[in-house]
Amino acid sequence: MNQPVQPITEDITGVILAGGKGSRMNGEDKGLVLLNGKPLYQHVLARLRPQVTKVIISANRHSERYRESGCEVFSDTFSGFAGPLAGMLAALQHSETEWAAFASCDTPFLPQNLVEQLWQGKREAKVAWVRSVDRDHPTLALMHRSVVPLLAAYLQRGDRKLMFFLKEMGGVAVSFEQAETFININTPEDLATYQTKR
Repeated sequence: MNQPVQPITEDITGVILAGGKGSRMNGEDKGLVLLNGKPLYQHVLARLRPQVTKVIISANRHSERYRESGCEVFSDTFSGFAGPLAGMLAALQHSETEWAAFASCDTPFLPQNLVEQLWQGKREAKVAWVRSVDRDHPTLALMHRSVVPLLAAYLQRGDRKLMFFLKEMGGVAVSFEQAETFININTPEDLATYQTKR
């Protein structure tokens, strides 16, 4: 028997995580590499924006370029490149809403119902993330602002593993069937593969 659809009842801030070093992209700022003539993060923005109340961007380089989108841009508040969790912490600290939906800047084919499905699947949990047919996608997540002190303490301890944190918070994986919508553009080869595919 199908569960009744639970409509989103609260404002949600969308967050594009673009704060990485781009090591597998030869050090380039991944969000700004061009896919079919448009910066990668702009593809994510176009898909995320209709699903949330507003979008902010977590970036540690080229903030001015990201601000051209009209979105507010925040850098990590935790020193050093501490990975996606540091971007999540900064975004939650700056968010004006109780909930934030995260998407990495290298997932240009996100589903149009990403946030709605995470919202429905989270049940009572304060954290939920995407699980596709083949794997978990922890940077595609929904998170409640109440986890901020716990996340700050986790980073302070020197922990960086995103999946460990999500599980430690009692988070739930939400299953999505369409694995191809969660393709990551991580390398120049990935970029070349998808330049003309869609």
